[in-house]
Amino acid sequence: MGAADVVPGVSGGTIAFITGILDQLLDSIKKIRPSLFWVIKEQGIKAAFMHINGPFLVCVFGGILTSILTLAKLISYLLHTHPIPVWSFFFGLILISVVHMLKQVKGFTLGRLVLFVIGIVIAWGITMLNPIALEMTYLNVFIGGCIAITAMILPGISGSFILLLLGLYTSVMGAVKSFDLAIMATFAAGAATGLLSFSHVLSLLLRKYHDATLVFLTGLMLGTLGKIWPWKEVLSFRENSKGEMVPLDERILSPLQYEQVTGQASLLTYAVIAMLAGILVVWSLERFANRER
Repeated sequence: MGAADVVPGVSGGTIAFITGILDQLLDSIKKIRPSLFWVIKEQGIKAAFMHINGPFLVCVFGGILTSILTLAKLISYLLHTHPIPVWSFFFGLILISVVHMLKQVKGFTLGRLVLFVIGIVIAWGITMLNPIALEMTYLNVFIGGCIAITAMILPGISGSFILLLLGLYTSVMGAVKSFDLAIMATFAAGAATGLLSFSHVLSLLLRKYHDATLVFLTGLMLGTLGKIWPWKEVLSFRENSKGEMVPLDERILSPLQYEQVTGQASLLTYAVIAMLAGILVVWSLERFANRER
């Protein structure tokens, strides 16, 4: 989940769903509420820790944090030096994830089909938005954490991409790389606030309207594929926190158009291999999750 959350356009929530831990994650987070203080008072800290499924949460969020701290630099480097294979890998991952999620739906109705289309349109619209430039203040970082974390646990919506739209992605990633504790703590506080609030909403929807919610979330995933399409022409640039010019607005191209427009190799063979690798990863995770159940 941490590795996926680092990449704008890829959702950690997708990984949580594929591995079968999303429901357990939401249920565990929901138990972190004011009534937990009564459990601590009457039964002790250990009982409260087990009440919220503490070992599970420590494993999940420990894994996310470890992955972000260790992979942030590597993924940033690979996206800069080998963008086509990296984006192809995640494209394959998301594509097969859509198939995986649709297999969980027991039946399609007209209403669910409409929700599916709405999800696609919303996600596509979000990916077509131009980033804004929020001032790098502690309040904005806190708000960014609140908003991004809701996307991070939603299959299909990328928390990193939300940060990119808010103009906070490079600053937050820079804070992680430089180990800026003040910014990291502010973002973590915002993320915790958003997570504790939104987990109740998502859990309720999945419990009462499971298939309808799943169809809508799958639409969100499918709608983000345009964002991670490997072959694009950069139409405009923005300056990141290091003063470097990075892509802002891009246009989707076919591999042949990419070669004609940019004069660079499309690396189609490498892209297909990377895409198949992404599909294989999800297939392996699905088999592993089924065996664990």
